[in-house]
Amino acid sequence: MSEVAVCALCGAKNRLATPPAGQVPVCRRCGRALPWLLSASDASFDAEVRASVPVLVDFWAAWCGPCRAVAPVLEDLAREHAGRLKVVKLDVDHNPAVSGRYAVRSIPTLMLFREGRPAQTWVGALPRKTLDAHLAPYLG
Repeated sequence: MSEVAVCALCGAKNRLATPPAGQVPVCRRCGRALPWLLSASDASFDAEVRASVPVLVDFWAAWCGPCRAVAPVLEDLAREHAGRLKVVKLDVDHNPAVSGRYAVRSIPTLMLFREGRPAQTWVGALPRKTLDAHLAPYLG
């Protein structure tokens, strides 16, 4: 999957691709870590949750109001924790295999993965402060 991230330092637009193992995406111009936010599918999910940093997966749907409310919070988290957190969005309506495998019954569901395995799950549109508190132990 290839998506675009804008560097917070120099403003350069960078195409996100899977970085080499143990690395995070960096700006091609200035070398700063980029916000790592992208969409996954049933086919790409397993590869996306294996990363050198914790991966926060947002199980969501386009028709879900609370999902739309939490989306900007997740974008902010990806920006603020560039190089330390990867945010992956998975549309449950278009990707039923993965949402079924992880027994996602309510959305939004946020699931934190470490080394490709689920570590924590939170259901609902959590307030920013609550989400920060939940993520703090994993972000160092």
